[in-house]
Amino acid sequence: MKAAVFYYTQSGQALDAAKSICGQMDAVYKRIMPCQPYPFPWSRKEFFQVFPECRLALPPSGIEPVDFSDVMDADVVLVVGQSWFLSPSLPLQSFLSDENVKNYLKGRNVVFVNVCRNMWLKTSQKIKEYMEEAQARLVGHIVLQDNAANLVSAVTIIRWLIHGKKEATRILPAAGVSGEDIKGASRFGNVIENALKEGDLSGLQSALLAEGAIKYKPSILAIEKTGHRIFGFWAKFVRKKGGFGDNRRQGRLTLFYYYLLFVLFALSPLGQLFFWATYPLRRVKHNRQIDCNV
Repeated sequence: MKAAVFYYTQSGQALDAAKSICGQMDAVYKRIMPCQPYPFPWSRKEFFQVFPECRLALPPSGIEPVDFSDVMDADVVLVVGQSWFLSPSLPLQSFLSDENVKNYLKGRNVVFVNVCRNMWLKTSQKIKEYMEEAQARLVGHIVLQDNAANLVSAVTIIRWLIHGKKEATRILPAAGVSGEDIKGASRFGNVIENALKEGDLSGLQSALLAEGAIKYKPSILAIEKTGHRIFGFWAKFVRKKGGFGDNRRQGRLTLFYYYLLFVLFALSPLGQLFFWATYPLRRVKHNRQIDCNV
């Protein structure tokens, strides 16, 4: 079975995940190349500069032309990337907004793979919108996430993104998705290939979920839902001072940076406590079914 794999990566982690999943398939890998380059490691200024456009789905550039000639006969398409600021990364948004990409995806079966920290829900919902716009069939959704505690993963991801240090220390685990989880993702490729051989992808997501394609963390996702709304207000507030790269908005981005630190390390632990204190009143099973399906 042949897979067309479109991926964006800075650290190489998303490509490693894609290769693990597609290990047994005939896969053609296509790197997504945005016209607007993004650094890695980032500076703090560069990282927060992308926030408003990412949250408001306003990518500042398109992508370099993609050659589809060798993937026209693909049986399935994998789109592999990550979340930035509770939204699809800007390179993913640029890719999925491209008219040639939408023409290619039309009528095709697509599996989205998110290699992220631990908040993936709003990215998933936005990807569904892109698929509907392209008239593609989103048949699967896989989340590979950092399994460290929320505050620990926040520290390690900042250390990795800003300082380029991924490795474990005496007190901190390695940043990102574990090598064991990436290696274990090969089982999802087996599920996809079996569904393709049977010629029926209608039950693919259920089969992927049975293999652990999404580790559902309801308290984290409850925080994400609230954060996504608040991020929208902040993004519009910053954009009032100018578009992408405009130095006039730097003061507001700095305010957002300190706000985010306060939320991460002061409010989010309280938010999780409140969630578990009110757990009996929440429809976790119902939400899980909606959130994890395609």
